[in-house]
Amino acid sequence: MERRGGVRGWYGKMAGAALAVTALAVGASVWTAQADAVNAGSAPQASAPAAPGGAGDVKRVSKTIVHASDAGERGVNITIDDGPDPTWTPQVLDLLREHGVKATFCVTGIQAQAHPDLVKDIVAAGHRLCDHSVSHDTAMDRKSEAYQKKEILDAERMIVEASGGVRPMYYRAPGGAFTPYSRELAASRGMRPLGWNVDTKDFEQPGADAIVATVEEEIANGPTVLFHDAGGDRSQTLDAMRRILPWLKEQGYTFGFPVR
Repeated sequence: MERRGGVRGWYGKMAGAALAVTALAVGASVWTAQADAVNAGSAPQASAPAAPGGAGDVKRVSKTIVHASDAGERGVNITIDDGPDPTWTPQVLDLLREHGVKATFCVTGIQAQAHPDLVKDIVAAGHRLCDHSVSHDTAMDRKSEAYQKKEILDAERMIVEASGGVRPMYYRAPGGAFTPYSRELAASRGMRPLGWNVDTKDFEQPGADAIVATVEEEIANGPTVLFHDAGGDRSQTLDAMRRILPWLKEQGYTFGFPVR
């Protein structure tokens, strides 16, 4: 994985809000909030592939960073980062539904809290959730364990609450800023650390042709492909995905989820 540096400007604008949010829940309060969300009985009914993410199913998983697909050697994992976003996430969901593809959405705590309806839409469509920290700080690995804990566990709580009780099944460190501590913490909460093999660099808006070319050239490197549905204009991402998804099918690939 390639580190992508800095707290992006889009998230930087919300840094003050993130700090205020992350200060709200520590230790036992995190688990209390999750229990309240579960007991409310409002969890949406996810399709079978997403069922292991139910709020009551908290089991330790491996702390190694996963890239493999549960769809086998010709499996591809589509992963969508940084949302949900009210403009782009619905369009991504429509496109995935059109092609019959399930994906893993790595959502931030800030965005999940702001758009709980979209988190519920993601789950209802049979996709999986991934904890992408509260504020998308790509320098997390250079900060204290207490800070890492807040970013990961507060995001987990916020995602569970936004989803109506469905837990994130993975943890993806912003920019790949994993640490041994963050991987162990996530795994203890049932969230497999999630990497990527193909960084489409769609966040840089290189043009749909460049995004498509990156996937075509690098998919042999491994099955997990990184896209974004927030943080700016994602029209290039959508245009590229309209071409990439059928192309992958033509090449004999199938779509799955990262191995747990």
